[in-house]
Amino acid sequence: MASTVTTSKDSAATSRPGYGRLLRTRGAWTFLLPGFAARQPFAMLTLSIVLLVRHTTGSYGAAGAVAAVTGVSMALFAPYSGRLADRHGQRAVLVPGVLVHAAAGLALTALALTGAPLWALFAAAVPTGASVPQIGPMVRARWGVRLKGSPLLTTAAAFESVTDEFTFVVGPLLATALCTAVDPAAGLLTEAALTLVGGLLFAAQKGTQPETGRDGHARVEHASALRVPGVRVLIVTFLGIGSVFGGMQVSLAAFTESIGEPGLNGVLYGVFAAGNMLSGIACGAIVWKAAPQRRLVIGYTALALTASALWTAHSALLLAGLGLLVGMCIAPALITGYTLVENLVPAGARTEAFTWLTGAVALGQAAAVTVAGQLEDRLWGGAGFLVPMAGTVLALATLLALRSRLATAPRGRTVARGVGHRESAAVD
Repeated sequence: MASTVTTSKDSAATSRPGYGRLLRTRGAWTFLLPGFAARQPFAMLTLSIVLLVRHTTGSYGAAGAVAAVTGVSMALFAPYSGRLADRHGQRAVLVPGVLVHAAAGLALTALALTGAPLWALFAAAVPTGASVPQIGPMVRARWGVRLKGSPLLTTAAAFESVTDEFTFVVGPLLATALCTAVDPAAGLLTEAALTLVGGLLFAAQKGTQPETGRDGHARVEHASALRVPGVRVLIVTFLGIGSVFGGMQVSLAAFTESIGEPGLNGVLYGVFAAGNMLSGIACGAIVWKAAPQRRLVIGYTALALTASALWTAHSALLLAGLGLLVGMCIAPALITGYTLVENLVPAGARTEAFTWLTGAVALGQAAAVTVAGQLEDRLWGGAGFLVPMAGTVLALATLLALRSRLATAPRGRTVARGVGHRESAAVD
């Protein structure tokens, strides 16, 4: 009888995966709570730099360039950080990383406030970006271990997207409030402090981190995730998503200042992030029948169309409405991309794969911040909104041309062996 009951429960859970069952996964809360605290500062970093450097230099172009250096550094170092975490454990990478990030953030703040030349700000921005802790990919890797082979993987990807976007609702609001109501440097100082405390708390959760090749008799593959053709296609699509984030951050700040309401910047960006969060919640609650490759193409087409309309908005209300729609189109693309990684990449390289995608968003954001800042300085107000249009259209063209490379491996294929990857492992 017990066997029959268990089978029935498993069958029902398989057909109706949901957030309730996901959050009952054994050990989940031990990394979710500190992970949330540790990833919150990431949503504050770029905007805090833009607002601080804009205040001290008077130029959106300079502010965007410094923020771009930070983003490029993060994009270049994030995959290396992910590979180190796969090989040596997340704690070994996180502890020194958050210490360096806090020190570099303090140095960047001091240099900006003392009127240091632009090259000095660039020099401080490099370690600030390079040391950004990759909490999101690390949390996703932990879900992958806990839920191997479970239909809850898509729900977990949606949950992580919602969590990310919730931070992007709170983060910009907090950064804007601190920089405008307290002090221009308050946003970056708070970001450094939260990263240090949250990162150390997450690193302390050793029991849920994935196994590494150094863990006793574990044997895990460590081939680079970049060798997987589908990962390279996903990197391009995530670059386009980054262009939306970066282009909107600079352009919204410029727009709200032009109408004499700088405090409205965080509200408008929060509306955009809220749309992303709401659609992410919906994506995780749906039992999808369409193949993930098809969902990605459809979702990305909608993103390119809505992002292409941003530059036409000439009022805060219209911009809020368009921003909400753009945000609602981002979540399905992000969630589907992360879900595809679970099937495309061996377990021993997933943290690296996730950091490639996170780094691609950061790189796209960095390029967009730079270009949008120059367009806002040199052309008309709102010209920066052309950047999300260009980035998503180019990425969509690449996705359509190379979508066959996203074909996933058969579910039954064994891609890694070791503790935590046994055939008999059960999922709560």
